[in-house]
This record gives sequence, structure tokens and C-alpha cells, in this order.
Amino acid sequence: MASAAETQGRSLLPATFGRDFASSFVVFLVAMPLCLGIAIASGVPPELGLVTGIIGGIVVGAIAGSPLQVSGPAAGLAVLVFDLVQTHGLVALGPVLILAGILQFAGGLLKLGQFFRGVSPAVVHGMLAGIGAMIVLQQVHVLIDDSPLSDGLANLAAIPGAFLGLEDDAFQALLVGLATIGAMIGWDKVKPAALRMVPGALVGVVVGTILAMAGNLAIQRIALPDNIAAGLTLPSTESMSLLADPTLLGLALAMAFIASAETLLSAAAVDKMQDRVQSKFNKELTAQGVGNFLCGIVGALPMTGVIVRSSANVQAGAETRASTILHGIWILAFVALLPFVLAEVPTAALAGVLVVTGVKLVKIKDVRHLFTRYGALPALIWGVTFVLVVTVDLLTGVVAGLIMTLLELVPQWRRMRLAIHERSHAEDDHEIELEGKATAMSIHKVAGLLDRLPRQGRIKLKLSKLEFADHTVSELVSDALVRRKQQGVRIELDHDGHPHQQRIASAIA
Repeated sequence: MASAAETQGRSLLPATFGRDFASSFVVFLVAMPLCLGIAIASGVPPELGLVTGIIGGIVVGAIAGSPLQVSGPAAGLAVLVFDLVQTHGLVALGPVLILAGILQFAGGLLKLGQFFRGVSPAVVHGMLAGIGAMIVLQQVHVLIDDSPLSDGLANLAAIPGAFLGLEDDAFQALLVGLATIGAMIGWDKVKPAALRMVPGALVGVVVGTILAMAGNLAIQRIALPDNIAAGLTLPSTESMSLLADPTLLGLALAMAFIASAETLLSAAAVDKMQDRVQSKFNKELTAQGVGNFLCGIVGALPMTGVIVRSSANVQAGAETRASTILHGIWILAFVALLPFVLAEVPTAALAGVLVVTGVKLVKIKDVRHLFTRYGALPALIWGVTFVLVVTVDLLTGVVAGLIMTLLELVPQWRRMRLAIHERSHAEDDHEIELEGKATAMSIHKVAGLLDRLPRQGRIKLKLSKLEFADHTVSELVSDALVRRKQQGVRIELDHDGHPHQQRIASAIA
């Protein structure tokens, strides 16, 4: 018979705690270099990235609608923040982020989370690819301890001049950055199975830091204040009055939209990776609003749900939200107890991490998939979004991509209605029929259906009365059916071979 102490111990620590504890440390190792690097890429003091990671882990992790998703500073917003800080100053970041957080919180209460699932994948992938290219163009300058410029074309044009006639200090910084990149790539290729959870970013930063210390190199390193709270800026009446500027209002709206879209797409990806727990999108949107509001209050970086840290969390075996919360506690403890370790990290090493991160965001396979499966228009939307993000700005690229997605719907504008008929013949035998036109305009119906799909038994999906499905809905439905099939559900499709029906059918063939 178990002793009283043993019984009490079991009641205080859930059975999942061991896996969550181990997973949290893995996520912490992934998060630290990214929190610091993204802050530097955003043009703000590095401690602001750490504060966002702490809030994202402890606060948002406790209330998130996607329990296994990890929130923190995101590369996807670094370009937007950099432009904001360069144009309006760091003092404007807090007020803009407060408003963005309020908009996200309101969106969750109004149950707008589902509508973000209707954002065209061509726009999302084009946006992320453009952000990746922008990060690379920025961080190439940081690799030589130089300062990046405010837009992509200017950074591109300045690269040849920056690398001609490098002085000794700049050359040393470049060696550290290249060593970091080489270590990351090499580790991902040859790491032993026993160490597979050790992130390449951590290995790269360690190699770059050791090289800088061993050579006593006179290169730039992370500068943290003795007290991390000293780097925070609380809002004032004067700073909040900046929101009277229509430009800043537009930036707050853009930040809320992009952060929400990236978060909910990441949550959907986390759902695909595992079947332990599924996301509640509106609750997740509300939690992100709380997190960004708090980050705005202290003047930290904006946050989103981030797929790199989230996938590390899932792959490490996390079972509950405890892993996400603990990773935030790890960051807080490290900053409080070991800040002198961070002071040895070269900024060129963090630039190397971000160069690799940026390159990974430019996924040519995404545009190839869109072209092969849906034709020229989605691929063109990807291309236009990508080019405008790099050459003009993030908001222009996204808005242009969203407008272009309407071109797919113009020929279908008349009678653009969708009816969904559901029947259950038994507890594990479900029949669903789609009738009419399934487009992003009816995303609330489609998303609701996908959330109701059973996780066992048989699903028969009748598509013969489906007249049209745009690429956004086709991707959503295909992904959901593939996920159910992987969970053991038997999928049967009834269709008459029309191309828009065949695209969905081919996904689970």
C-alpha cells in the first residue's frame, strides 16, 4: 500500500509533469537565441525580446486556447517593428502594441478566430517568404557588425559596399557569424539520435560564442542592463497621444491582423502534429490579445504563436500547457541568475541564427504546390505578395495579396452560397454533403464543419453537388481530411470528377 507521502506526491504532481518538464527545457533552449535575435532584428534592446518570451510563456501559456503552442517574439513581425521604431521611435511601440492587443482580444470575444482560417494560403506563404528575405537582407549587415537599413531594396543595394574593404573587426564578426551558420546546418545534418532534441540554433550560438571568447575578438556583444526591468518603458499620456496619428493606427491594425493570422496558422499546424489536444481558435486569439496588451504596457516586443518553438514542444513530448508555462519560467530564471552568460554572446552569432531562420521561411515548395494543384493565379498571388513585402512594405504586400484573391471569386460571384447537410447513421458513421460554392466568404460554415468532424468511425463526404471550391477552402478541407485519416477515421468520397472536387479527393488518395 502506498504511503501517505507517496499519495500526496502523486496528487501534487500530475502524471504528465515529467514529460512537460523535460519538454519545457528543450523549448527554452530553442527560445533563448530566437528571443534575443528577433529583438536585435527588430531594432530594439535585446531584453525586450526576453520579456516577451517570459510573458508569452507564463501568462499566455496559462490561458491559451492552443495549450501546446508556444508564444513569443516572432520573426514575422520583426520587419514591421523595425520600420515602426526607425520611423516613429521606440516610444511608439508600446501604444501601438496596446491597441493591437485590444483588437485581438475583441476579435476573440467576437469569435473572429475562425475567419483568419479563410486567409488565402498564397498570401500567408508569400508574406512569410517576403519576411524571410527581408530578415536575410537585414542580418547580412549585422553579420559584419554593421547597422541594417529600413527597407529591403536599400539593404540589398548596400551589401556590396558593406563587404568591400572589410576592416579587421568586421571580418572577425563575419567569421563568427559564418561559424554559427555552419554549425547550425552541420548539426541538423549529423546530430546523433541521442541528442536530436538539442536545437541547432543553440549549437550555433555556442560555437560562435566560444570562437569569439577563445580569440578574444573585439566584436559587438549583447548588451543587457544590470536590471532587465530598467529597459522597460511604461506608457505615458504623451506616448499614448501618438495614437492620434492615423499611420500608427494603421500599424496597430496591421500588427493585430498579421499576429493573429500567424498565430492561428501556427495553432492549426500544431493540431496537425498531434492528436493529444486540439486548439480553440477564439480562445487563443483572446489570449494573444492579453499577451500583446501586457507587452505593450511594458514596451516589449509583440508576440505570436510561433511554429518553430511549438513544433519543438510537440516533438519533445509535451502533454499539457505546463510545458509552455515552464519554458517562460526558465527564461526568467536564466535572465535573473545568469545574465553574464548572455553578455558574452556576439550579435554576429545571433545574426547567423536569423539568416538561417530567414532562409527557411522562403519555401519555394509552397509556391510550386500552389501552381501544380491550383494553377497560375494562387502562384501569382504568392509572387506579388512576396515582391511587395520586400520592395515596398509588409502591409502593402498583404493587402495586395488579399485583393488579388478576390479575382478567383469574380467568375463565381452570382449565387455564391454553400449548404452543408450532415447525417449520422450511427455513432461512428457520418455522412456529409456539400452543395453550392465553398469559398473564403463562407469560411465560418466550413471551419465549423471541420471542427465537428468525428475522430473515429467512417466519414462519407459527398461532393457531387459542390459547384466550386476556391484554393483556400480546398486546402483547409484537404488538410482536415488527411488529419482524420491519419487518426484512423475511414474516409469515403463521392464525387463526379470535376477539377475542384478532384483536388480535395486527391489529397487523401
